[in-house]
Parts: sequence; C-alpha cells; structure tokens
Amino acid sequence: MFDRLKEQARALQQSQGARAGGGQQHGHGSSSGGSSSGGGSKAQLMGLFKSQLASAKAELKSGAYRDASMAMCALVAAADGRVDPAERQRVEELIVSNEVLQNFPADQLRKRFNEHVDRLTANFELGKARALEDIAKAAKKPAEARAVVQTGMVVAGADGSFEPAEQYAVRDACSALGLSPAEFGI
Repeated sequence: MFDRLKEQARALQQSQGARAGGGQQHGHGSSSGGSSSGGGSKAQLMGLFKSQLASAKAELKSGAYRDASMAMCALVAAADGRVDPAERQRVEELIVSNEVLQNFPADQLRKRFNEHVDRLTANFELGKARALEDIAKAAKKPAEARAVVQTGMVVAGADGSFEPAEQYAVRDACSALGLSPAEFGI
C-alpha cells in the first residue's frame, strides 16, 4: 500500500513542482529505489505529503481548509474511539508546527481541534457526523480537499503507523470530499 502511495505522492509532487516552477522534484527523494522496507517507505511517504502540502501553502488559506483540516486531525486522533491527554497534546503540537497550518493563528487551530475531539469523545457517532460536515466544506476546491486528506494522513502516520481505524477515518473523509480513497492508496 505504501509503495503505491509513495508513487502517487511523487507524481503529484512533480506536477505541483512543474506548476510552481520548482526544480527539486527528484533531488532528495529517490535514494531508496522502488522497494524499501516498511518504516523508510512510511517516513518517505509522510515526508512527500508534507512537501506537497508546503508547496501548496499559498493556496491553503481559506477558513474551509482550516476547519476541515482540524476536523480531519480530530477524526484521525479519535479514530479508535478515544483520545488520551498525551495523544491530544502530540496532535496539537503537530498542528501548530505544521508549515501549512501556520497560515492560521495557533489558538484558532487548537480551539477547533479540541472542540471536535471533545465532541468525538463525548459521542463518537455524533462527533464524527459533525467532523465530516466540516470536512465536506473543503470539497468545493479540489486542491484543498486533497490537502485535507494529506493532512490527516500526515497526522495518522506521525507515530510511524497507519492503523486500520485511522484508515477508515481517512476513507470516510474521502467520501465526504468526493475523492476516491484509491487516490491515496487506501
């Protein structure tokens, strides 16, 4: 799964680089060849998603992207039905240190993320429905919709694994955004 994702991420990165006039499409990302072991592939994949998001930073300044991304982060964090304080803090740190999300004030991001987490932990199904409503708001702009999914995958993969419950959460988000989960290898 991650090899296919990696190839799709490279293709997207190359197309975004060509559109932006950037010349670093191949430089540092090709050292492992076609099949590397699990951890390296996952780390490379998350690095590619981060790079793609960073290259689209100027386009990702809308309130819809902000709200959808915070809902996505909360949905991934709560995918297993619970969010302990350490996990909440770890995801908050990922959010406020994310280059693209720095387009927005950190207090706004924390507030929206925590509101979603609180709803999800109080009543998962109702919280999930609300999170998916906010995620769906980004569907009007395909670049934002894809960036929301990529943001969720970066958060999900930050601990080195992409758990089945997190994959289901990303699939649900894809559905809400009108995107095929296959586009992201899930």
